[in-house]
Amino acid sequence: MNNNPNTQKPSTDAQGMIGAASTYISKFNPFTIYKKGRRSKALFALALVCFLWGTTWIASKEGVQYLHPLHMTGIRQFIGGLCYVLFFLIKGQRWPKRKEWIAVLILSFLNFMLSNALSTWGVKYISAGLGSIIGAIFPLWLVIIGIAGTKTKVASKTVIGLLLGFTGICVIFYEHLNDFLNPEFRLGIFLSLASTWSWAFGTLYTKKQAQNFNPYFSLGLQMLISGLTLFSISHATGNAIPFSQIPLEAWASIAFLVIFGSVIAFAAYLYALQNLPTEQASLYAYINPIVAVLLGWMIFNEKLSLFIIIGALITLYGVYLVNKEATKFSAKNKLKQ
Repeated sequence: MNNNPNTQKPSTDAQGMIGAASTYISKFNPFTIYKKGRRSKALFALALVCFLWGTTWIASKEGVQYLHPLHMTGIRQFIGGLCYVLFFLIKGQRWPKRKEWIAVLILSFLNFMLSNALSTWGVKYISAGLGSIIGAIFPLWLVIIGIAGTKTKVASKTVIGLLLGFTGICVIFYEHLNDFLNPEFRLGIFLSLASTWSWAFGTLYTKKQAQNFNPYFSLGLQMLISGLTLFSISHATGNAIPFSQIPLEAWASIAFLVIFGSVIAFAAYLYALQNLPTEQASLYAYINPIVAVLLGWMIFNEKLSLFIIIGALITLYGVYLVNKEATKFSAKNKLKQ
């Protein structure tokens, strides 16, 4: 038997490294996460958001093959919003006051009647992966709107981020130049872009009109109002079909979007936003498109070329630079105040 302690040290170190790794991984075990601290729960919630919101593009792409996008979005939002509203009413949550209703209605219009509905409509005509990449560029519009509305000096990294973001989009669309001859493809691109403009304005309005009541309840009200409106519009325009004629595949997509996209993911995102730094919580914006592109390639055989991969990475890095500088600017303003 070898009693030399030097020959035993490597195995001891290896065991220690394995033990440390196991301990770290165990923090994110979904079966024991309820026992962990707030930060571990917030990181787990963020991981859920990163994956689930990426999958919603795929579920939407599947659902719009059977239903008109406005009809499907209306059903999804109504059911999701109803789940939130009923839960908080049972818990004794108060209704918004008069001034708070104005903010709820405006955010319902910007974030759900327009942004969510238009992005869902867009993937009827373009790939889920392409729609998700376009959806990720909304922070670039925030900067452009900010530059147009103020005379604030723009940081050099912000300018670089803007240039990279739009350069990446150009790289992606290099292979789609011929597709622009197709009017349906052009419509899908326009709808997807319009959804990012609406989300950008909704984000800016949210910052100016901070809610004084439960944000989860507000979210439910926004979805419920938007769902009723979109459902009514789809019926009035003849784009709705009876519930009995909706195929099982469409109901499966709606159920997935309601449970995982509207209820679980939104709740997880708000929890992560409240318990993690803003820059860290915004990581979902860079991971969602990657999830959507990969799943679109695997499930719908969507094209995954070198141009799309490189373009997506350039775009997401540009968005990252813009977000990073925006976070620094916001932090400096808070210190001055």
